[in-house]
This record gives sequence, structure tokens and C-alpha cells, in this order.
Amino acid sequence: MVEMTKTGATPLEGDGKRILMIFGTPKTGSLCHALGEAYAQGARSEGHVVRQLKLGEMQFDPILHGGYDSNQPLETDLLEAQRQIHWAEHLVLVYPVWWGGLPALLQGFFDRVFQPGFAFKYRNTRSQHWDKLLTGRSADLLVTLDTSRWYFRWIYGAPAHRQMTRTILGSCGVKTRRLTEFSPVRPSSEAQRQDWLRRAEQLGMRA
Repeated sequence: MVEMTKTGATPLEGDGKRILMIFGTPKTGSLCHALGEAYAQGARSEGHVVRQLKLGEMQFDPILHGGYDSNQPLETDLLEAQRQIHWAEHLVLVYPVWWGGLPALLQGFFDRVFQPGFAFKYRNTRSQHWDKLLTGRSADLLVTLDTSRWYFRWIYGAPAHRQMTRTILGSCGVKTRRLTEFSPVRPSSEAQRQDWLRRAEQLGMRA
């Protein structure tokens, strides 16, 4: 079982806010990675400690084969992810919206890592009520979309945003502080992308 003790940053890291950045895309060298690195640079410039999880480089089965009624052992990388989440005061999730929702790898990460006893706990075997076990943490979301922001919100209803902020993070006690959209990506110019990187760095400075 993963160690549940929340520890601070090491003396070599510093004493700023403990930030864990999760890159929720299997793609390497993507705009998401550039935005995350810009945010991390801004946060570190203010003395914060930033650690990173890149899901595309981690080794784990993203499929929860038997649901939470079965015992599917966590791989080493997922046990380490739980340790890092407990270490963190602030989460930064950087990911694209695909088909109106989360990338399958990111969804699988939550399915496997945010297990009962780690992220939430039902109060008894029949209860529909649960305790939120990650309370006290905040989150920033950096989200890329090919769809324009107004269309995603008012035509599609922003399903990915509601899922992340309410039914995943909110259900476990993590309070989303800011959700920043970078959109639309496909027609964006190089100048616009550079502006987005500067915006991400400024967000990191305000972490």
C-alpha cells in the first residue's frame, strides 16, 4: 500500500509551494508540453517547487479491468504517482480535449490512481455518500482545444471541463482554481502560440 504521509519539499528543492504537474497526453513535443514547461518556468522563478508526471512516458495499464470491486495491483509508476499527489499542495493538469472529452490515457490514469481509499472513501458498503480524501489541494488546468472556446461551451456544453472540475477533482476534494483554455489550436499562428506560452508562464508565476 502506498505511503500516505504527506511530506514537504526537500531542502535542496526549496521551501516554496509544492506543485505537481501532470501531462495528460501520450504525444511528445506537443503544445501541451510547451505550455507546461512555460508554467513550470514561471512557478520556479517565484521559488515554487515543481515536479512532473508525463503519462506518455509512464508504464501502466490504463484499463481498470474489473472495476473497483476487483483487486488490480498498481504498477510501480502508479504507486509513485500516488506518492507525488500526496506530496503536492497544488496540481497542474495539462492536456488536450479529444472528441469533447479527456484523452483515454488521462482517463485511464484517473481510473487506476484515484482509487477508493486513496482519493475517496465510501462511508459504508451501502452508502451513496463518501469522504473526499484529497481535500486541501488546489488545481490549475491548462487545456488545448481545436474547437473555439465559445462553441465548446455553448454548443457542446463543455463536457470535458465539467468532468474534470466536478466529477473527478471536485469529488475527491481538489478545488479547481483556474481553467485556462488555449484555443483553437489548428488555425493558430506562431505569434499566437508564443503569446499562449507567455500567458502560461504568467499563470505559473501566480501559482
